[in-house]
Amino acid sequence: MKYDKETEKLLKKYHFTTQDREDFWNIISPIYNHQEFQKRLDPSLYPHHGKKSLGDHIVSDAIVTYSIANKKKQKGKDIDVFVAVIIAMFHDLYELPWQNTKIVKNHIVNKHGFTHPLEAIINAYTWFPEYFNDDAKAMKIVDGVIHHMWPFPVRAIDKTFTETELNNLDKVPNLDDRIKNIIIKSSTRKELKHISFSRSLFLEGRIVSYADTKVSIGKELKSAYALIAIITGINFGLKK
Repeated sequence: MKYDKETEKLLKKYHFTTQDREDFWNIISPIYNHQEFQKRLDPSLYPHHGKKSLGDHIVSDAIVTYSIANKKKQKGKDIDVFVAVIIAMFHDLYELPWQNTKIVKNHIVNKHGFTHPLEAIINAYTWFPEYFNDDAKAMKIVDGVIHHMWPFPVRAIDKTFTETELNNLDKVPNLDDRIKNIIIKSSTRKELKHISFSRSLFLEGRIVSYADTKVSIGKELKSAYALIAIITGINFGLKK
């Protein structure tokens, strides 16, 4: 598999062997090859941090997650490397691009930063339900995706989902009740004024949270335009 130049640099930085590359690709390929993920690899459709595509960002997070999780497992930690990488591949599968859009949200806690993990897990279940058949793994995946932004909080879901102004609210009726209940329980943990300040209960999710911060802050947010966009949603660099 041939990745973009930045991703190849990351694979080298984390010393991926030929076996690592093969194992990693075996985990991510069913998701990577899906039409919805392929769409998110186009930076003109889904610019994420600055000009980097959402899909490339997700793969970068997954690489760092695989590396950290694999090392911990080799040291005897009880960790599911497969589940950790799946969380990374699902963590930002939100519905619509967030930079320079005209999406209006009535409440600040319903803006992209607070709600995109919820959109991501709803989309993940919609497109990849086979990953949620096992209850224990489903709990880890849902909780890891929902709290991947920690210490930034996430929107707490009300029981009807209707107050959240999600961009993919139309998919909610098709969620299995079991998954709905996991989402509600996870997103309302340590809730204060409609947002949850909790981090993931599971090591797999906490590794993804660390990897996402490391990739975003360390590799992608290199311009003033990209940094300002995190707060305002407007990236003048992309407009130019």
